[in-house]
Amino acid sequence: MRTRLLPLLIVLLAAVLLALGIPLAGSVAAAQQQRVVVDRIDDTARFAALAQFVTDGPSGPHRTATDERGETLRSELESYYGVYGIRAGVFYRNGSAMANAPGDWFVPRTGEVRRAFDEALLSRRSHDPRQVWPWQRGWLVVASPVIRDGDVVAVVVTDSPTGQLRSRILRGWLFIGAGEIAAMLLAVGAALRLTGWVLRPVRVLDATTHDIATGRLKSRVAVAGGPPELRRLARSFNEMADNVEAVLEQQRAFVADASHQLRNPLAALLLRIELLALELPEGNEEIASVRTEGKRLAQVLDDLLDLALAEHAEADLVLTDIGALAEERVAAWAPAARTKGVRLTGDCPPTTGWADPIALSSALDAVIDNAVKFTPEEGTVSVTVAADGHTSTVVVTDTGPGLTDEELARVGDRFWRSGRHQNVKGSGLGLSITRALLAAGGGSIDYAHHEPRGLRVTVRVPRQADTGTDAADTAS
Repeated sequence: MRTRLLPLLIVLLAAVLLALGIPLAGSVAAAQQQRVVVDRIDDTARFAALAQFVTDGPSGPHRTATDERGETLRSELESYYGVYGIRAGVFYRNGSAMANAPGDWFVPRTGEVRRAFDEALLSRRSHDPRQVWPWQRGWLVVASPVIRDGDVVAVVVTDSPTGQLRSRILRGWLFIGAGEIAAMLLAVGAALRLTGWVLRPVRVLDATTHDIATGRLKSRVAVAGGPPELRRLARSFNEMADNVEAVLEQQRAFVADASHQLRNPLAALLLRIELLALELPEGNEEIASVRTEGKRLAQVLDDLLDLALAEHAEADLVLTDIGALAEERVAAWAPAARTKGVRLTGDCPPTTGWADPIALSSALDAVIDNAVKFTPEEGTVSVTVAADGHTSTVVVTDTGPGLTDEELARVGDRFWRSGRHQNVKGSGLGLSITRALLAAGGGSIDYAHHEPRGLRVTVRVPRQADTGTDAADTAS
């Protein structure tokens, strides 16, 4: 969840910073240009004031050269150009030069300078030039009219290079960019802390839910840290888990107590049946049927008690050689298989896994017993041990009649038996007990078809110790 939430927060933060940074960058560029434009307006105003006292007209160039005021204006413009590198000139209405620097610079017929010149002829200063950006090369043109007796007699034009202006704008942008990067890094750090603080209770809750779902009913969420809503959720979850555990404990206790309490009356009943059988002729079919049902009922009670104990017991997990354990069970069931005429084979290389050896042995006994029981004479039962990156598996296959798809969906349910196997000895609880024993240790059991015929049972146990419970209990 964190990998999905964190990019969303980062994208939103980046969008906010861009939404603030782009207008700020535009404002910095506009402010820098406005400073230059104001300076140029002041310069043109000064040159216009000097030009007001130049009396020469455009038809008397020799008079301009001898006019002291014209010389002063020309000297100022040349000094201005020499110091700042800014082209400047005072031009009559027809575009001829009163004074200019450099001397070969005139008002062109088209372009930015011409537009500013024509606008100043209308007795107003030219509009602010368009914004200059760092990637644009060009000149910044400002024009102001020279007014004498209410009429525009000439125009002062300055044409400034924009290199320094673009450099200042770029430096301002770099400063803004550095600030944005610093703010972004700070925001990412805050987002990491925030998502960790918000999602850590969720992760602990998820781990605890998984533990309870796999049979660790005593797992609980540590109610510490995180938003108040999640802390309330953790407390509510713990209350729910306590209630569920209490209900299941009552159910187990009832099954165990009922199984235990019925054993004595059933034993007394079976004893009376035996005494009654002594009074009846030997070989009486009814008394034999009663004996069979009584023994079957006793087996069911024993299995119910075993199931209640299996669901209640906690697994004692140790690192176990699964291959050696499976080979031992194959050897133990070999005589029973030979007696029935079934070939029992094992391929059990050394493979380790975390399991309760007693529980796993009982589970393998139940699976191999079922395979031998339902495999016809001259059939084969194979036990294979293997491992992958996370689990160790024991696969038991047989060449018996197998199960249909509907039967596969129900196999392992309590008291369920296939309609084709009702006459086979058993209570229908063996595989349920097996599943409970494996689940207590984090294992599982699966059923599938075996080709060309038969059943394939796969027992899985983890290869690594499960530390999820400890993490959930100690997290804060």
